[in-house]
Amino acid sequence: MSSYKDNKVITIGVVSELTGLSERQIRYYEERKLIFPIRSNGKTRKYSFNDVERLVDIANKIEDGIGTFEILKTEKKEKSKEETRNRMLRGQINAAFKIRK
Repeated sequence: MSSYKDNKVITIGVVSELTGLSERQIRYYEERKLIFPIRSNGKTRKYSFNDVERLVDIANKIEDGIGTFEILKTEKKEKSKEETRNRMLRGQINAAFKIRK
């Protein structure tokens, strides 16, 4: 079940007001594949509360001098580590319960 924070219902203007980012900055982060809004039938971008939090985090990293490429690179590395941990955990659980694939 998804949380209300996952619902993409917020327009770019409201996101801009909430984050202090310009609409252009928000679109730039989308172009850089850091944020993924959905599009309504009228092609309006829609964001979630999680997206708003993510944009604030991105803006803080940019302010600290971290570039968008470095943000993506770090996130990919973290995702890879998490996937490796999950595979290892599944293997340990399978071994403990003698589950064979």
